Amino acid sequence: MFHTPKRLFVGRPLRSDRIGETLLPKWLALPVFCSDPLSSVAYATEQILLVLGLGGLGMLYLTPWLGLAVVVLLVIVIASYRQTCHAYPNGGGAYAVSRENLGVGASLVAASALLVDYVLTVAVSVVAGVAAITSALPALAPHAVVLSLAFVALLTVMNLRGVKESGRAFAVPTYGFVAIVLLLLAVAALRLAAGATLSAESAGYGLVPDHRTGGLLTVFLALRAFASGCTALTGVEAVSNGVPSFQQPRSRNAATTLTIMGGLAITMFAGITALAVVTNVHMAEDPSHLVGLPAGQEQRTALSQIGMAVFGGGPAFYLLQAFTAAILVLAANTAYNGFPVLASLLARDGHLPRQLGRRGDRLVFSNGIVLLAAVACALIVAFDAQVTRLIQLYIIGVFVSFTLSQAGMVRHWSRELRAAADPRARRTVRRAQAINATGAAATTLVLLLVLVTKFTHGAWIVVIAMPLLFLLMLRIRRHYDAADAEMAPRPGGIVLPSRIHAVVPVVKLNEPTLRTLAFARAIRPDDLTAVTVRVDPAETERLFAEWVASDIPVPLAEIDSPFRDIVQPLVDRVRSIRRQSPRDAVVVFVPEYVVGHWWEALLHNQTALRLKARLLFQPGVMVTSVPWHLASSHAAMDDEDLAEKRAPAPVR
Repeated sequence: MFHTPKRLFVGRPLRSDRIGETLLPKWLALPVFCSDPLSSVAYATEQILLVLGLGGLGMLYLTPWLGLAVVVLLVIVIASYRQTCHAYPNGGGAYAVSRENLGVGASLVAASALLVDYVLTVAVSVVAGVAAITSALPALAPHAVVLSLAFVALLTVMNLRGVKESGRAFAVPTYGFVAIVLLLLAVAALRLAAGATLSAESAGYGLVPDHRTGGLLTVFLALRAFASGCTALTGVEAVSNGVPSFQQPRSRNAATTLTIMGGLAITMFAGITALAVVTNVHMAEDPSHLVGLPAGQEQRTALSQIGMAVFGGGPAFYLLQAFTAAILVLAANTAYNGFPVLASLLARDGHLPRQLGRRGDRLVFSNGIVLLAAVACALIVAFDAQVTRLIQLYIIGVFVSFTLSQAGMVRHWSRELRAAADPRARRTVRRAQAINATGAAATTLVLLLVLVTKFTHGAWIVVIAMPLLFLLMLRIRRHYDAADAEMAPRPGGIVLPSRIHAVVPVVKLNEPTLRTLAFARAIRPDDLTAVTVRVDPAETERLFAEWVASDIPVPLAEIDSPFRDIVQPLVDRVRSIRRQSPRDAVVVFVPEYVVGHWWEALLHNQTALRLKARLLFQPGVMVTSVPWHLASSHAAMDDEDLAEKRAPAPVR
């Protein structure tokens, strides 16, 4: 029924032996795995300015120093994850590293943090991209939620088509964003060198302080602004998660891609932060606190104001807005690659439903992709597509996973150090361990800052969600362990039932009923009974008359139903057989229509479906569906075969 639309959007299925064709060169891996950290530069500076603005204009002098602190932290984290790429060529995300070096409990904490972070990455990235669009086209602002959901749907379809196809589709926006930002920085540098004055549209606006400053209050506000600016680090771990997706040599290519990403991200973030200071961008979490902002006018994003100051209102400005919107939306692709892979690892280890561990038609983990999209859409609707509200939930999970991953790497290098005998190898291991230890210390400190400064601003939701997800994964593993133990073969094997009782529900005498009776007779049960429920006395009498006239060699029993229900009397009849003979088996043969259109399914099989659902929970009872294909089902199958033949052959 859904075969043709699925092929239209997703494409033809790929054979398992073609998985090698999906491996990525560095130029494709960059947009696939690095779109999130590259796109974060579009709003990381803005988040610093928004928080500092709470203290009034006097606090903005801290902007370059906080930007420098974020850059230093970014260098430390990238250097740390380069070690992880080399140490774990099969994928060294926080879950894998923590599981091997810190134990199952720590690995599930890391996994819960990452799963939450990936969902928030999709929600925040898409909503931020829509915010860039509405900055350029304010008339679209009331439709932010619908636009966000549409972009999530588009990303989902693209990722269901496969990693390599999504990488090609996302390469142009990613490289386009990098190019336009570097052009922005170059043009600004040339204009400033020529003596021009660059001024943002908000440069003349005043700021009404929301918070008192001075002493510890100033320190707290600065730390909160730094924590907000650390959104520039989101997605850095994705490369280490995706090492198996790189072409050979995997570890070296992944580490090189991580270095390129770090260089680009640092350059763009530092340049945007410097221009925000030079152009005097003023922003406030509450636009009413911007003195001079016209009533009813939305404040533009920081990058939008910088672009207007440098490029003016010409084509280059709108190109900047277009690529910014595109990269922010496509930044969610990092989560689309990370979440399904992590979910598949958790499913393999029994901590999530096993369906998440299977690859789909296009050799991607389709179930994980769909689950990620559904939860992200729910968040977007719940928070009304407001990036300032969603961003407060962000970053907690990022630094939990950073800290556990780097702590796990420190222990990993300790084991390597004990095994290494060559002095040169020991020096290499000690250097790597020192880098990861520095990373663990830095990310732990930032995690504490983020928890303290963002807890009352929405981060408490994540603090509650992560333990709940942790407990859920433990509960799922206990269920699978209990089920496996219960289903394990026992000494003596399966005991055969004493007898088999066959039951065929009958509503009317027709070809499907006769075919079901013939199939039931073919298995030679110990006894076979056809059963009809007396709802309409006239119909029941007519059925008995036709039964006798047709000389059917199967007895027809009648069950009275004073409340006109069909399913419950049949279930009671099966239960009575089981009560009389607990060691016997009962097989219920249900005739069922197969139709070709979804609307036809609403007209048939409702009683059969309800009966099968009820009998499913009866021990010792088996249900066998005997299909009868209506003409429309044959037509639908012919249409699918024709569409399959017309589809273009896969490129090899």
